[in-house]
Amino acid sequence: MRSLGAVWERAAQAELERAGLRLVARNWQCRYGEIDLVMRDGDALVFVEVRYRGATSDEDPSASIGPAKQRRLVRAAELFLAAHPAFAHSACRFDSVAFSGDAGTCRWERSAFDAH
Repeated sequence: MRSLGAVWERAAQAELERAGLRLVARNWQCRYGEIDLVMRDGDALVFVEVRYRGATSDEDPSASIGPAKQRRLVRAAELFLAAHPAFAHSACRFDSVAFSGDAGTCRWERSAFDAH
């Protein structure tokens, strides 16, 4: 299953790079979990969660990023910033890139949730 996730993460990275974002880190891991992609958008640091649901699923892929997952991502982002002091004063946001269906229709949601 990890290899399928890697396929969609690479697709998300390519989509974001086409939009002008730059890769900082991929699959950054800590005790709270993994951040799929860390990107730069101008001066902002963007923590990206990538989701996929196949054609047989009626659920919006980004809907699976519930409050508990959001809290883990925020904590992971805090640890990322602590481990990378060069980014400590960067504006940050949390985006989601969701793919759905066999064709992998892509939806990028900027500021998908807040760190509060």
